[in-house]
Amino acid sequence: MKTLLTAAVLVLAAMLVASALTPASGMHVAVDGDDIGGPIGALFALLFAGGGILVAAVVVLCVGGVLALLFAGVGALTFGTLVLAAVVVALALSPLMMPLVLLGGLVWLFSGRQRR
Repeated sequence: MKTLLTAAVLVLAAMLVASALTPASGMHVAVDGDDIGGPIGALFALLFAGGGILVAAVVVLCVGGVLALLFAGVGALTFGTLVLAAVVVALALSPLMMPLVLLGGLVWLFSGRQRR
């Protein structure tokens, strides 16, 4: 943890030195064709950039929610389809299973009579 803190402080110090040694960037914001520079321009730039990031975060959350509902619906649809297929297979095999069901019922009946 101490090495990470030391590295972060060194990076910040290097950024401060680089900012002090280079000339000003001349940041300005154009609003309705008027250039707004200086601290107010920087404030407007940060405000608009932060607003854009906030809007992007809301959009990402909404898209994530819609995708979660979509994939949950697709999962439910897939499960329903598998259940329907199992029922169809069971209905298709039921006439073929009738002799085995009759034999099983007779064995159950006779084994129940022996216990009494």
